[in-house]
Amino acid sequence: EEASNRRNRGSSGINAEYGGPKIDIAVRDALRRQHQCATIQLDFQLPIRFNLLYNAPDGTEKRPVIVHRAVLGTIERMTGILTEHFAGKWPFWLSPRQVMVIPVMPMFNDYAIQIRDKLHNQHIVIDTDLDDGATLNKKVRNAQLAQYNFIFVVGEKEQNSGTVNVRTRDNVVHGEHTIEDITEKLIRLRDSKSNVDNLE
Repeated sequence: EEASNRRNRGSSGINAEYGGPKIDIAVRDALRRQHQCATIQLDFQLPIRFNLLYNAPDGTEKRPVIVHRAVLGTIERMTGILTEHFAGKWPFWLSPRQVMVIPVMPMFNDYAIQIRDKLHNQHIVIDTDLDDGATLNKKVRNAQLAQYNFIFVVGEKEQNSGTVNVRTRDNVVHGEHTIEDITEKLIRLRDSKSNVDNLE
């Protein structure tokens, strides 16, 4: 009965396993469901089990207290909560697929690779679709389904002017931007850690 009471006290601030007070931090997802993630708790038991001692300033030996700190809970749980919360549409700063560059024809593959390399050097996660067997519309659709935040379409006009034609995974067209301009905007968006992919 005593063990049962101690377990029950775990949800109200005393953890039976560690014998000390704890703080549980809960978050709500997009559906307003509550998830317990971060935990901070004091452990009085392990210092006893490991016979841990330290020399206090007054020269006496004292027993330490261990602080258990899990900021995200488990990584798997936090990743699952975030994936569900964003419905797979990760904000730019968290996205594993930030930019896709699509050449309209194979003759512009080199220009697409050049853009990819420039943005990659700025730590932007960027890929190129060089599949010569797919149509432009198919490539754009594939990138949207793969949830790339931004899609750069490049052809003769863009190559001659050193620009890219920008659209989003939701098919919002931002038009032509110079490589320098779009790089600066993407870096600013990434560093702002905004949950809205706004290039303005």
